[in-house]
Amino acid sequence: MPNITPHVCRHTYCSNMAKSGMNPKTRQYLMGHSDIGVTLNTYTHLGLEDAADELKRMEELADARKELEKVKGENPVSQKMFRAI
Repeated sequence: MPNITPHVCRHTYCSNMAKSGMNPKTRQYLMGHSDIGVTLNTYTHLGLEDAADELKRMEELADARKELEKVKGENPVSQKMFRAI
């Protein structure tokens, strides 16, 4: 049986919240870290399968946008339409 400690549970919690799409700053706050680097680089463990899932999600989003363009006959709002000041 693996050695599961409360510290291991913190890593699992942080990784699961990342996989669910939680905002990194929210995770930092919930974990009690003063530095976002600790949250992202030490406590968040993602792998190749997670990257593949994210790419699939982005592909589905692009397909949905294309479908919306067909239905409405207009271009959806894109980030290129806004300028950072």
